[in-house]
Amino acid sequence: MSTNTIDASLCARMFLAGAKNLESKKEWINELNVFPVPDGDTGTNMTLTIMSAAKEVAALEELSMDTFAKAVSSGSLRGARGNSGVILSQLLRGFSKVIRSEKEINTAVLAASFQKAVETAYKAVMKPKEGTILTVARGAADRAVELLEENPDIELETLIAEVIARAEDVLNRTPEMLPVLKEAGVVDSGGQGLVQVLKGAFDAFLGKETDYEVELQTEKAASAEQSRTEPAEADIKFGYCTEFIIMLEKEYTHETELDFKAFLESIGDSIVVVSDDGIVKVHVHTNDPGLAIQRALTYGSLTSMKIDNMREEHHEKVIREAERQAAGVSPEDVQDEPAAPAELKETGFISVSIGEGIADIFRDLGVDYLIEGGQTMNPSTEDMLNAIEKVNAKNIFILPNNKNIILAANQARDLTEDKNIIVVPTKTVPQGITAVINFVPEKSPEENAAVMEEEIARVKTGQITYAVRDTHIDDKTIQAGDIMGVGDHSILAVGKDILPVAEETVALMVDEETELISIYYGEDISEDEASALRNRIAEQYPECDVELNCGGQPIYYYIISAE
Repeated sequence: MSTNTIDASLCARMFLAGAKNLESKKEWINELNVFPVPDGDTGTNMTLTIMSAAKEVAALEELSMDTFAKAVSSGSLRGARGNSGVILSQLLRGFSKVIRSEKEINTAVLAASFQKAVETAYKAVMKPKEGTILTVARGAADRAVELLEENPDIELETLIAEVIARAEDVLNRTPEMLPVLKEAGVVDSGGQGLVQVLKGAFDAFLGKETDYEVELQTEKAASAEQSRTEPAEADIKFGYCTEFIIMLEKEYTHETELDFKAFLESIGDSIVVVSDDGIVKVHVHTNDPGLAIQRALTYGSLTSMKIDNMREEHHEKVIREAERQAAGVSPEDVQDEPAAPAELKETGFISVSIGEGIADIFRDLGVDYLIEGGQTMNPSTEDMLNAIEKVNAKNIFILPNNKNIILAANQARDLTEDKNIIVVPTKTVPQGITAVINFVPEKSPEENAAVMEEEIARVKTGQITYAVRDTHIDDKTIQAGDIMGVGDHSILAVGKDILPVAEETVALMVDEETELISIYYGEDISEDEASALRNRIAEQYPECDVELNCGGQPIYYYIISAE
């Protein structure tokens, strides 16, 4: 006799089986990523999201439909990573809203829960795009409603089988909805992930032998920040981190700014000079802050001055580390984070970063808390919430610095009630740097957010990496191992060698309005190689200021911005 209702116990087994099936297929799903970059991570993100919920379900001591629904909703929301993971968490959240008040799930409840899941997920995405996991989910939900309307007495097994068949049909048609999928010869990876969850759950419903075991211990490597290696005090060439704002009182042209930057380069490094609407924001590491201040005073009056002794800060950190070791505290158990300030700050910053050089740039610009992540590991909503808790400020700006992290940041914002969270939709590291540079303490959070969004829109980014598989996309034939220049919206250049691909990428980014080209070289590039690229770019674009920074990022040989 067939089962026509699902109780809490069966529902939990179905969910765990769906999660495990997705986990077993994650690498296959990762390979469906449209861009053949080495960080295609849809399968990984969806797996980490659903396994966060699965661990809460597996740990339940008292199982009821209500406790199950709460565990699924809470676990997936907090564990959500990447756009696909966030959308999956919203689908599960909507599904849970319907079933939590039921003792058993029948066909009518299942159809209603599918509809609520789709409604909740679509609301979470600002600009839903068809041909994605959302379309697959909607096709499945609509089919459940159709089947009930056609036959109110339909058996649960038949309904679920037909729903999965419709989901697969819609999935197979996603290339017709999104030309980029058709060109790459793949179906939507997020939609494929959802189909695998449904198939795993159905196998459990049918009583097929399924592995329900879920590892309950916390996997620190998946979400904790990686420890950083501090430079020795003797390696700190310039000892004072110096910041101030110039309120311009004299004519300040592009040539004036180039002269000012040249002077700062003669007395220090880590230089950032940004002018906008009568003010100039300055950051420099130097052994003589007075020289920088004296030169700046020739242009106008100064405000928001801040000078930190980096050698002293390093010395204090060494002492703290020694004290921790003496107390038997392992470095793996210590997060690289500042102690909460004695008084509540007005404004704080959280930034996603990867690579020690890029992390240092964000720290120097005043970012309070760095979340390790980005291209190779999208941080979760839980990571965002933990960072928000650590930053003692009324208003907190979050810089995701990756388009696949913005939804998780938004989800953390929506789950925070005691602080004003502003997510600046930065899609690349250079956009994040530009955003924080343009922060002005005297302006309101809303005014700053508006300025930041306006400024990041002017930043073009190109990222130089390698292809992990053969494909055809953006009218380019790409072979595994090729070097690619990936732009904001498409692949800009393809070749066999890093330097010419980087040059071609820059050529397609620079226009007559470009004034600054910034190059961040990765961990696989030597300083000499990076300097050679910087010199060639400077020769080709003499009208632009070309800056070179050690980013230390993995996977991407260079991150280059033009603004």
